[in-house]
Amino acid sequence: MPKYDEEWHKQDMAYELAEYEEAHGLIDTWSELSDVAYTYTRAKWSGHTTVDFPLSKTKLFVGIIYMFPKYTLRWRFFRELGHQFDRKLNISEVRNPKKIEKLKNIAEKYNLDPEEFTKKATLLMKNRIFFR
Repeated sequence: MPKYDEEWHKQDMAYELAEYEEAHGLIDTWSELSDVAYTYTRAKWSGHTTVDFPLSKTKLFVGIIYMFPKYTLRWRFFRELGHQFDRKLNISEVRNPKKIEKLKNIAEKYNLDPEEFTKKATLLMKNRIFFR
């Protein structure tokens, strides 16, 4: 996973926090909270110690609880999808596979045909459960 500068992480945190504040319903709110937690932990992993979590520590832990299964399921989905193209192709992505534009971007990143990638992803999604 690429590491970005501190300003990138602060902008990403602001974007994810805005989505969290606009979320409605328990599941959507929890999902968006997990995105804020992910963004925060990614900034820390990148070595940016001055990026603060904008919510309470309790919300950080609640977000992390949802974050692990959410991103693990996505990661496993893309790993399996990559293996449909080449057993040695290990795609490491955690983006939402239900967003077609993101699928096309991932396909291009791994030098795969976006249409075929999207088609196989759509078929594979029929047998999967994803967290929002």
